[in-house]
Amino acid sequence: MVRNEVSRYICIPGHATSYYIGYLRLLELRQQSMDAQGAAFDLAAFHNLILGSGAMPLDVLTQIIEARRP
Repeated sequence: MVRNEVSRYICIPGHATSYYIGYLRLLELRQQSMDAQGAAFDLAAFHNLILGSGAMPLDVLTQIIEARRP
């Protein structure tokens, strides 16, 4: 299993980097939404918004999330 991951990172070095950048951006967007909504923040609704929107670039997802904030 580890060999497969190492091979993938060698063959496609940007994959892990892009995955981690997306992960960090989602954490940032979630924290911003939590700060903006306070106690009204609903994690399930946040996840539904992200997953229900389908695959898209991070800047488009950011616009969608920011448009839904109060």
